[in-house]
Amino acid sequence: MELLKTYQWPLIGGVVGLIIAILFITIGFFSTLLVIAFVALGIVAGSYVAKSGLLQKLFKQ
Repeated sequence: MELLKTYQWPLIGGVVGLIIAILFITIGFFSTLLVIAFVALGIVAGSYVAKSGLLQKLFKQ
């Protein structure tokens, strides 16, 4: 378990690199860039919703 904690970020980077490589091979370069752009937009939107408490306010009512 300590080994995973020590190498957490390199392992995550390796998995992300593998996923991007598989996407390049299967769907092409520009489609992969589009997928990455949508993922980045999703991360930004999710971060905004988490920081603003929008969902908590919505579900309280």
